[in-house]
Amino acid sequence: MTVPALTAETRWRCTLCGNLTRFDVTRTARVTEFLHFDLAGESKIEETQVLSETVESVRCRWCNAVDQVELVARPGAADGVEAPEQA
Repeated sequence: MTVPALTAETRWRCTLCGNLTRFDVTRTARVTEFLHFDLAGESKIEETQVLSETVESVRCRWCNAVDQVELVARPGAADGVEAPEQA
């Protein structure tokens, strides 16, 4: 199943329970990272550039539904799409 891509104006919502905040995301990413090592040999990632990324699945943390997400507008989204009303 294709997982809908997030944008600055959208967010995920579980279609079964309505969850908007907690998801387990399985993804594959190809990145380039700049590592900085201190004199003791400890490393710290200072820059990350994502070259490609694929979201393979999304599981709702509330109801354990797998790949049951839809895109909904974020509150105050710039594109003028109305966000669903909260009860």
